[in-house]
Amino acid sequence: MKLAVEVMDASDLMPKDGQGSSSAYVQVEVDGQIQRTKTVHKDLSPSFNQTLLFNLADPSLLSHQSIDVSLFNDRTNGTTGTAGQNRNFLGRVRISGEVVAPSVEVAPVQRYPLEKRGMFSHIRGDIALRVYVVSDSSFNSADPDPIPFLDPQPVSESVASNDVRVEKKAKNKSKEKEKHKEPHTFHSVGTGHGNSPGPIPNPGTVPISKPNVIFDEKFARPEPPPPMVHMRPPFPPVMGGQTRPDFGGLVETRPPLAGRLAGGNRFFGSLTQPGNINIFGTPGSVLQNEKIASTYDLVEQMRYLYVAVVKARDLPSKDITGSLDPYVEVKLGNYKGTTRFIEKNQYPVWDQVFAFNRDHLQSNFLEVILKDKDLLKDDYVGRVVFDMTEVPVRVPPDSPLAPQWYRLEDRGGNKLPRGEIMLSVWMGTQADEAFPDAWHSDAHNVSPDSLANTRSKVYFSPKLFYLRVSALGAQDLISSDKSRPPNPALKIQLGHQIRRTRPVMPSPNPIWNEEFMFVASEPFDDPIVLTVEDRVGPNRDEPIGRVILPINVAQARLDHSKPVDPKWFSLARPVSNLEESLEKKEHKFSSKIHLRLTMDLGYHVLDESTHYSSDLQPSAKNLKKPSIGILELGILSAKNLMPMKPNKGTDPYCVAKYGSKWIRTRTLLSTLAPQWNEQYTWEVFDPCTVITIAVFDNCHIGGGSHNGHELRDQRIGKVRIRLSTLETDRVYTHFYPLLVLQPSGLKKTGELHLAVRFTCTAWVNMVALYGRPLLPKMHYVQPISVAQLDWLRHQAMQIVAMRLGRAEPPLRREIVEYMLDVDSHMFSLRRSKANFYRIISLFSGFAAAGKWYDMVRNWRNPITTVLVHVLFVILVCYPELILPTIFLYLFLIGIWNYRFRPRHPPHMDTKLSHAEMTNPDELDEEFDTFPTSRAADIVRMRYDRMRSVAGRVQTVVGDLATQGERAQALLSWRDPRATAIFIFISLVVAIVLYVTPFQLLIVAAGIYLLRHPRFRSRMPSVPFNFYRRLPAKSDRLL
Repeated sequence: MKLAVEVMDASDLMPKDGQGSSSAYVQVEVDGQIQRTKTVHKDLSPSFNQTLLFNLADPSLLSHQSIDVSLFNDRTNGTTGTAGQNRNFLGRVRISGEVVAPSVEVAPVQRYPLEKRGMFSHIRGDIALRVYVVSDSSFNSADPDPIPFLDPQPVSESVASNDVRVEKKAKNKSKEKEKHKEPHTFHSVGTGHGNSPGPIPNPGTVPISKPNVIFDEKFARPEPPPPMVHMRPPFPPVMGGQTRPDFGGLVETRPPLAGRLAGGNRFFGSLTQPGNINIFGTPGSVLQNEKIASTYDLVEQMRYLYVAVVKARDLPSKDITGSLDPYVEVKLGNYKGTTRFIEKNQYPVWDQVFAFNRDHLQSNFLEVILKDKDLLKDDYVGRVVFDMTEVPVRVPPDSPLAPQWYRLEDRGGNKLPRGEIMLSVWMGTQADEAFPDAWHSDAHNVSPDSLANTRSKVYFSPKLFYLRVSALGAQDLISSDKSRPPNPALKIQLGHQIRRTRPVMPSPNPIWNEEFMFVASEPFDDPIVLTVEDRVGPNRDEPIGRVILPINVAQARLDHSKPVDPKWFSLARPVSNLEESLEKKEHKFSSKIHLRLTMDLGYHVLDESTHYSSDLQPSAKNLKKPSIGILELGILSAKNLMPMKPNKGTDPYCVAKYGSKWIRTRTLLSTLAPQWNEQYTWEVFDPCTVITIAVFDNCHIGGGSHNGHELRDQRIGKVRIRLSTLETDRVYTHFYPLLVLQPSGLKKTGELHLAVRFTCTAWVNMVALYGRPLLPKMHYVQPISVAQLDWLRHQAMQIVAMRLGRAEPPLRREIVEYMLDVDSHMFSLRRSKANFYRIISLFSGFAAAGKWYDMVRNWRNPITTVLVHVLFVILVCYPELILPTIFLYLFLIGIWNYRFRPRHPPHMDTKLSHAEMTNPDELDEEFDTFPTSRAADIVRMRYDRMRSVAGRVQTVVGDLATQGERAQALLSWRDPRATAIFIFISLVVAIVLYVTPFQLLIVAAGIYLLRHPRFRSRMPSVPFNFYRRLPAKSDRLL
């Protein structure tokens, strides 16, 4: 058996040659065998693509071995020198033999972050490796001409750059100098089992690249294995021989965007002459040291041929009635677009624009044909032909091209005596104002009714408010049953929102004193309907009075300190028609209801989670914060999208939300690699907000229903970007992985290419925001309960979905729910695990500090322990240095970590979410409806599992309570002997502290805690034993 280590590539290495680069090579050591790859010169992201093979004497011991992979910078450049002096350390990785794949078929390519060798090592980057086991038979079949064993003593001068010390003879130095410039080929060296050297095979016949290998005698001698370090790979093997799938990560790109060329052409080679901007030429050719002044500088320019069909006049008659039903057909090669036909009109007006993608032009001539709609065959009226070489070019921000009148021609090119059409034809880009509403050649086979569902649009969420209704009481209620007093309750309804008061004692003058909050939206179409109901039987209520109030009755309030007086309202007898109730005259005697209605404008109405909210502004306009910057988003393209339709096609479009502004890109038909290249802009009022971008499959192109069921747009994936993680004035261009969690598991559905730029316009205001509360003032001075806030958030989402669903094209409910994460509050065992491990990770720093303290007190490194003693004594003698030292330490750590700051925006983390290899039953439970729709046995099984988990949580909570109760028992005389011992020791300690300098006591305590293990017992300490013996209340539980 052999162990194969495929060294693929490395990225983002530390420059070590003094010229901003490195000449890297990889050295791998397995069980005393050392091999290395070729040297890749002057490349911080080198690609090796070499396979190193190692002999396995006993494959069963592989799990107890480690694979040491080290990267070095080669400083020899072909000159002789000793190893170690001609290399720089670039990082290392130690891989446990337990994670080695059993075969190449199941071996994933894994990226490992490079580790430091010591505290002062300057290391960064990662390396891609694939490690697996191959059999001797498969290796021999792949390499029919085995490489012979070489004599390890004769070496060349380039081998001296390896990290293997080789003894050289003085008589070979002259020969090595003569062969200085000769190329050398090195092959794998065996373990020296006595085979004589044979002829070296042709490298072209060997499918696996052979690395440079040198064996010294000391490596052949058995040595004790190095200390074992188990490294957890990114995707460890799982049950059944399967491997964890690779969902990819963020991939940085360098597209030819004008926004990345500020301050000179940083990413492209040749430039045009000064003053020239090549709009339709090679992308990226711009003026040096000058940025393109365009609103579309974060997307690649797409060229379109625009044809604006405005109107026609004096058209000849074609029907018996002396008129015609004209329409226009715009034809360019195989692409053909038509306007609507207008009945019996010789002066029709269409005012429609057609856009043809210039990359798909199939003809040198554009035909605009005017026809007469007929039952059997449409009649030809006339046409206008344009030569493509003479079409003018329009560059925004130029004014729109003025349309002109053109005389119609017959098929022979002769001018007709009657009939003119007004047209304008020009070449433009997607920055043209006619682009969003134009008919696109990409959607040439879409029906006119479905064409609106393919266009790009901008939406705005409705303006939302919190309405507070305080139900104080009522008077003179009259029940339908005169023999008993009414048992009243108040039902309040605003649109689809309904709240009820709690039941009170039967009385004609009830007092409720309850407060309810509702979500209202402009315009205030829905009134407030208040109904007093009398409980006449179980689950049977009878209305005894109703009042309908417009929302404008509520008094607007910006601050909680402004009191609002309650008002009395007359109750009318309930009627079936609400309009009749409004028109009904008021009686002389009626029941009264006491209410306080306020419109709280100081709150921000939450329609998304506060953890990734995009808008934190209050409802009142005069309370809103000033703008601090601009967010620009370029939606470039997507690739490798998953087919979502049975015909293996996808009609993708993007939706983005930030603040109250929603955008929707145009739908591109039947493509798995769409190119949108659309750019949008938002005002930024708070940097600690998140923009959400999602990709959907449009299922309403050919109709919105299937077999009587309404179709829903399919989710393809979602991306969130937090603005506070972005550097200002920097353009981020990355491919973001699109991930969707489904009942069958996590799936990667493609990659989305985005360009993002955050520009700050008010630095002082932005810095000051970090010291201000995240939400408006009213959320803190008069907070809303968590349960009520969650209910209000759900109601706000319903209002937003309903309002956006009435737009054209609509943003449907499934889109709004996915963008706003409506189901994020539902229970999920997967999320519970993720949050638990987040807490564990949060306390990992304390655990690391505890391990360091244990290392110091156990004298594992005597020098470190002695230095800690010295520092401890200095801080005790000069306590005024403690706080300055702590903050200076924090400052230095922050400065040190600046070099390793994240260079890319965050994205969806599958490992953090515990979504990679989740149990199918857990996913089925997560996607279950509420209330559940599963079978009784499945619900019983899940309930039992929940009981077992809750039992463990219950035990942990009980242990925490026990420890706290033991502390309370110190002075409670629950155990009289323990309390007597404790107070006596407290008296002794108090006397000692009075007569002994405090600093001396601290030094003594520190030295005692850091004493050598020779003077320390492994048994628990006396205070610990004493505390464990204290009584608790656990023995009093039933």
